[in-house]
Amino acid sequence: MDPLAELRAAIGEDARLERPPKPDFGDYSTNAAMLRAPIEGKPPREVATVLAEELKDKLGDDVERIDVAGPGFLNLFMSERWFHRAVGAAAGHADDFGRGDGGERVLVEFVSANPTGPMTVASARGAAIGDSLARLLEFAGNEVGREYYINDYGTQVRLFGESIRARARGEEPPEGGYQGEYIAELAAEIDGAAERDPDELARLGVEHMMGRVEATLARFRVHFDEFFSERSLYDGGAVERVLEQLGEHVYEHEGARWLRTSALGDEKDSVLIRSSGEPTYFASDIAYHEDKRERGFDRVINIWGADHHGHVKRMLAVWGALGGTEGSLELLIMQLVNLMEGGQRARMSKRQGEFVTLDDLLDDIGVDAARFFLLQRSHDTTIDLDLELAREQSNENPVYYCQYAHARIASILRRAEKEPDAGGGGELHPSEKELIKKLLEFPEEISIAAERRAPHRLTT
Repeated sequence: MDPLAELRAAIGEDARLERPPKPDFGDYSTNAAMLRAPIEGKPPREVATVLAEELKDKLGDDVERIDVAGPGFLNLFMSERWFHRAVGAAAGHADDFGRGDGGERVLVEFVSANPTGPMTVASARGAAIGDSLARLLEFAGNEVGREYYINDYGTQVRLFGESIRARARGEEPPEGGYQGEYIAELAAEIDGAAERDPDELARLGVEHMMGRVEATLARFRVHFDEFFSERSLYDGGAVERVLEQLGEHVYEHEGARWLRTSALGDEKDSVLIRSSGEPTYFASDIAYHEDKRERGFDRVINIWGADHHGHVKRMLAVWGALGGTEGSLELLIMQLVNLMEGGQRARMSKRQGEFVTLDDLLDDIGVDAARFFLLQRSHDTTIDLDLELAREQSNENPVYYCQYAHARIASILRRAEKEPDAGGGGELHPSEKELIKKLLEFPEEISIAAERRAPHRLTT
């Protein structure tokens, strides 16, 4: 057992072990005596005095002294031996230091941006959070799958095909269609685009766009295990099957098919199939989540954009109606990203129209800065990404500061390999002890960050 784990075991599972605000109060402080006092029916300070002697016997040479403070806190001053053992144990784990044993099969669905345009900065935040969360959950000991849901079916996709054909013919896209130079590029890339059927063009256009999206994501160091097609749910009959499975929850009204989500906990019922016969996005989303459920994951995590906020309650309701275990579906709603420059919102794109692409951002500030700044806040908080700060090569820029620190650490490790006795093995400086205690918090930080779905804790 690691020295810190031994210390926690010695004071008891229920007791807190904390680092005091000042070194004068010891290396660690615990409320163990105050928890025991009511059970023994004695004053906390009296119990603390007895407990201090018990801990000295348990910890032996690992503790230098134990003081009783305040109403009954115990302040522990750890010995040089304990610090040397602690840093040795941490180093002994090498790259596995902090790795957990979570043991769950988890599916993380993220990005899932419509394949009708390039990756934008808004989707980039989902990519950074989703990929980092997946890595974090893996390090915490879980088996993690990464999935991208491709919305390649319905009216918007057909409009995409019609827009490509219009550009191929030298015409303006139809009303509500897609603008941007990338549509003209697709029209030129696809052979015979001017004469093709819009549905066929839509499928080909989606293939081309997903190729670009995958290339951009790879540049951003994000990879997926699965790209799941919405169209496949219709082609394979999954949508119709799941509506039959929902049975009495589905009813017809004014020529449309509805889901009685109001009876499942939502504010009102939801349309599944419009009176025109066209399915809604919700219909395929239900089939998609039933597919996820059938794959037997212990936990399914979706990272959605802010525009999906109203979709949360009804999706959770349907998950339960399909037989999903309560709490096994988690829907994380991600807030917006504002690009700032000189205190003003920035517009970087010179050719894409109204949106800023992830490639634009990477060209400007690089992958490290983009990922770090997009992970500086919790997913449910809006981010103002300061482009001037992200470009700055000084310690004011947290990314530059981390990169510089990493370079210095790597240099120290190289020297340690060449001169193993250069550091000595004697008395530790107070700053070394503080560093060791900070390092020992890493496993718990991994556990908390994974449990709270909060990769931003690590950048912080």
